[in-house]
Amino acid sequence: MFYRKLGLILIVDSAPRYVRFEFPQTDIGEPATLSLHETTNDWQAADGPLIYFEVDDVDAYLKDTGITPLAPPKTQTYLWREADILDPAGNKIRLYQAGENRRYPPWRVE
Repeated sequence: MFYRKLGLILIVDSAPRYVRFEFPQTDIGEPATLSLHETTNDWQAADGPLIYFEVDDVDAYLKDTGITPLAPPKTQTYLWREADILDPAGNKIRLYQAGENRRYPPWRVE
């Protein structure tokens, strides 16, 4: 797989719908992750890019910043709390709070 050749470690495998990789450990803290989610090949029907930003507490972040989400924050079945917002250009940004479940979900591949 391409991303494994780049040195990333597969940690969630629901291919072809979804996969999550972990970057190699560094000296500067917890490794980052990369998630890939299947989308339609029909770009006209696609919503466009979706950018994820992890925050410590989605609800508190929205309250502190005064940003209004498109819908109230929701805890998903995959254990992340999420809320979508739009940037000034109309691009969707998903604020999420995953905690340990980002790197160590119950279904992590060993």
